[in-house]
Amino acid sequence: MFSIEEILVMVFGLLIRAMTSVHPHSGQGVPPMFGDYEAQRHWQEITVNLPIQDWYQNTTDNDLMYWGLDYPPLTAYHSWIVGKVAQFYDPSFVELQTSRGTENYEHKIFMRNSVLIVDVLLYIPAVLFFCRSLFISESQKQVLLAAILLYPGQILIDNGHFQYNNISLGLFVLAVAFILRDRNFLASMAFVLALSYKQMELYHALPFFFYLLGLCLRKEPNWLSAFVNLAKIGLVVIATFGLIWWPFFPQIEQVLTRIFPLNRGLFEDKVANFWCALNVLFKIKTLYTSDFLALTSAVTTLALSLPSNLALFWRPTKSQFLCSLLNTSLVFFLFSYQVHEKSILLVAIPAFMMLTVNQGRFSRLVTTWFLLTTTFSMWPLLKKDGLYLAFLALQVIFATFCHYCGFFEFGEIVTATNNKKIRASPKPMSNTDLMKTTCYDWLIWTLFNFSLVGFVAIISASVYVEPPAKLPDLWTLMISVYSAGHFLGFLLYFLNCQYQLYFQQTNQDFVTGSEKKNK
Repeated sequence: MFSIEEILVMVFGLLIRAMTSVHPHSGQGVPPMFGDYEAQRHWQEITVNLPIQDWYQNTTDNDLMYWGLDYPPLTAYHSWIVGKVAQFYDPSFVELQTSRGTENYEHKIFMRNSVLIVDVLLYIPAVLFFCRSLFISESQKQVLLAAILLYPGQILIDNGHFQYNNISLGLFVLAVAFILRDRNFLASMAFVLALSYKQMELYHALPFFFYLLGLCLRKEPNWLSAFVNLAKIGLVVIATFGLIWWPFFPQIEQVLTRIFPLNRGLFEDKVANFWCALNVLFKIKTLYTSDFLALTSAVTTLALSLPSNLALFWRPTKSQFLCSLLNTSLVFFLFSYQVHEKSILLVAIPAFMMLTVNQGRFSRLVTTWFLLTTTFSMWPLLKKDGLYLAFLALQVIFATFCHYCGFFEFGEIVTATNNKKIRASPKPMSNTDLMKTTCYDWLIWTLFNFSLVGFVAIISASVYVEPPAKLPDLWTLMISVYSAGHFLGFLLYFLNCQYQLYFQQTNQDFVTGSEKKNK
């Protein structure tokens, strides 16, 4: 059963998603490609009108240069389901060829509702299930539930820009919740489903792999038991993959080529990651071949991901797992190949999960600072879509909520296993409070405020100041480089948090009920 608080939070989360849906979407009224909105509609058109073997193939009726399918099969199956409903509701929405560019009022209502239905059926229940899986107080579960459902980035991309990230993210959150409940087979199945919907879930694959591997090899009483459990998990993964992918085995090479398009280059649009920022100083995209850059990014990403995941393997606790999810996904966003600005959502959701792990006195402020930065980093995309008002309103709502709940204060997170008193941030002006404030407190607080002022200044300039003719992408590049600098700093902070947690004697500031019983 739901508590009245949970119902109110979920209803409000759904309400602001519905309100965001009335704003413009990607590519609205911008032919000939029309943006991501048209991409999703076109996939529905292709899947309901063509045989399954043609979905990823370039044919007379399926021009891959016009929004060809480039996500795994579960996305195609979802497009087919929505397309069948569209065919029943109004066949003109998905008529082969002639439906291109459809974006009338009736179709917009249909498409927007298709996202809201997924929010109701999958994403919001998954977030609730995750929060209920935590061993924290009921009030803290409700606060975390509200924080995740109020996060502007996911709302602006799915319900504003228009995508279905709520499916892959919902399945990912479900998989993490199963891990917290020690339902590892169900967790493996849910994560394979998430990965089979969007290949970007590879951002989270290493922590799942190393946690389950470490659990089998280091927690089991003998090698036979470890091998049996590992084999069972492997069979679940293989069976789930096989069930989803078997219709495409004859054309697997073509599907994988579509999913991992190395020919697109290291990055396309200006994105807030290391390579794009580096390209401002050294034109690496023109100096080196795509193959060399792909290999370089792969080696760099894996090398920087390994320390966090080896720590997880050696000490496979749920605290380490949540830390590794955040650190690995942030490394992938900063250093992997073909990163899109929207991929920061894959880092933001683990950041919310890290709010349940004690990382020191600055943990809440730094994590909230990071979450605000993730939405700021997507400003060029949201500005292009005309989502000015939605961006401003949702950021203010989220920041106000975080302030009200004390997310901008210093002090360790209060959990069921930690009742330390929270110290306030250096806002009170009493002499007693000022005496308790350290230099590090003031430094972090000052950097935080200057950081937000910088974002506001650059965003305001991008709206009101015309860039020089020779530098038409000036403000977009400034947002990308400024955000990338922040993300590199956050990565160092979060890595340090994980290693401090690793070397703690108890090693468990955050536990689930099942773990507590085992202690």
